[in-house]
Amino acid sequence: MAGSIALSLTQRYDNASPHAPLDGGLLYFYAAGTTTPQSAYQDISLTIPWPNPITLDSGGNIPQLFFADGYIKFRLTNSAGVTQISADYVLVLGPTSGAGAAPSVDATTILAAGDLKIKYGTGSLTGFVRANGRSIGSATSGASERANSDCQTLFEFLWAADANLTVSTGRGASANADWAANKNIALPDWRGRALAGLDDMGNSAAGRLTASYFGTAATVLGAAGGAESKTLLTANLPPYTPGGTVSGTVTALTVATRSVSAAGSNDLNTLSVGNNAGTTTGNQSGALVSGTISGTVTGTAQGGSSTPVAIASPMMLATIYIKL
Repeated sequence: MAGSIALSLTQRYDNASPHAPLDGGLLYFYAAGTTTPQSAYQDISLTIPWPNPITLDSGGNIPQLFFADGYIKFRLTNSAGVTQISADYVLVLGPTSGAGAAPSVDATTILAAGDLKIKYGTGSLTGFVRANGRSIGSATSGASERANSDCQTLFEFLWAADANLTVSTGRGASANADWAANKNIALPDWRGRALAGLDDMGNSAAGRLTASYFGTAATVLGAAGGAESKTLLTANLPPYTPGGTVSGTVTALTVATRSVSAAGSNDLNTLSVGNNAGTTTGNQSGALVSGTISGTVTGTAQGGSSTPVAIASPMMLATIYIKL
């Protein structure tokens, strides 16, 4: 594996005379962080070394340079040995493999299909689709967000990652079979939603999001829960026993006047007094000295209209994209 550095194929000028090419300049190379000479090569296979130092031509031109992958140190002087520029730990760009091969890219340093990207914008983005609940598929799939052949990798990734995403006309035998059948698949829908981690993510559930309050299982990929507001119920209020007193008036009741007779008989209006004979008549009245208080306590309604309480946390909005 080999590559080059930005100094390759450039023209240099003398620092003391900016318009004069660095005729006869000397270019030295060392192992990074040391003073140990290290070769530059004329070919990508690293079989033909340049002299060290390389002597620049009359135009101050630096030839094409190749190095083993990693870092390099260099120093450029004029013909008299006065340093013009030097640098250490210069990254060898590439890497490349084989004669004429294009530079490769480390796949772990770039976004892969299904990765999320947040951008401060609203429109479409090359290489991505918006996580808006619309659909993707082939050019003839009728997909609403993107219908193009470049959607296949994401289509098959989503098909396998989340069985709850809707596939038009239903899921078939495999992701590839559904793609070949020109079906479309729904994208995850992040409209108006914040991101949160699964409550387990390969570990035991943390219990920070539970079905009781999140509204659904928080260990399922793509599960959506929570709410913008909530209406308080009586059960949401703290227990409270109000204090106070109730006052009222006892009204005296009058017993009706009746005759009292002692004639030896015992009917409703007759009073027998021992064995004494005779008749006694008279009238008796009095007031009831005990009874029951009854009445109605009334009060005034104190505001309240069951208006929902806002529970949304402070947020700032952007667009969430998914890599194709």
